[in-house]
Amino acid sequence: LKVINYIAPDLTNLLQKIDGKEVKVKDQKIRLATKNAPLKNIDMSMKENFLNTLSDPNFAYILLMIGMWGIFFELSNPGAIFPGVIGGISLILAFVAFQTLPINYAGAFLILLGIIFFIAEIKVTSYGLLAVAGTICLGLGSIMLFESPEPFLRVSWKVILPAVIATGGFFTFALTMAIRAQMVQPTTGAQGLIGEIGVARSKLSPGVEGKIFLHGEFWNAISDDPVEEGEKVKVVAVDRLKVRVKKLENP
Repeated sequence: LKVINYIAPDLTNLLQKIDGKEVKVKDQKIRLATKNAPLKNIDMSMKENFLNTLSDPNFAYILLMIGMWGIFFELSNPGAIFPGVIGGISLILAFVAFQTLPINYAGAFLILLGIIFFIAEIKVTSYGLLAVAGTICLGLGSIMLFESPEPFLRVSWKVILPAVIATGGFFTFALTMAIRAQMVQPTTGAQGLIGEIGVARSKLSPGVEGKIFLHGEFWNAISDDPVEEGEKVKVVAVDRLKVRVKKLENP
């Protein structure tokens, strides 16, 4: 197919095969003398080594994930600084790597959409549906991120699976903790008084405000039922500095 000129198993064999070949350089024909030519290996510089590592699809993908996590934590906790700095640097390095890789923008947008779904799950009550959608988008986007038939130009499953599982697991854990926190009865503030037991310090009757002793404090109280002084009452509602109580049936 005239795609290549020679097939050689190593550099020495190649130099022997091209010895005597004429090549054209700046309109001049030059005959190569490579059979016994001295060899000089030129190693990559520190900058070239760094860029070579950066252009690895797995490394670029990890940088992308670290960048998104860092920005997410910075937005969730403004003023933390460290996550934002690390996230910003990682994203910039990831974008530099993407310039040398066959990136598929559909995959990148799917990953971004997955992160948006995860953030929305914390803000919107979807009972886990958004977290599931985010995990699916993140997984599909990771698979599609680099468009190449060559395995070395795609993200390895050994990198994709831990990243997707860790991200989905974290947001599932955060969602579970948030739901538990919402279901736990408040123990502080005005709402924390609901359900507490106090003692009437004056007679209470419908339309007549009285006093109860609760948590070492005297509170103004009202009741829809008659309550005698000294009887135990249960707080059913709180309105600013006044509580609504009912007589405790089985003190």
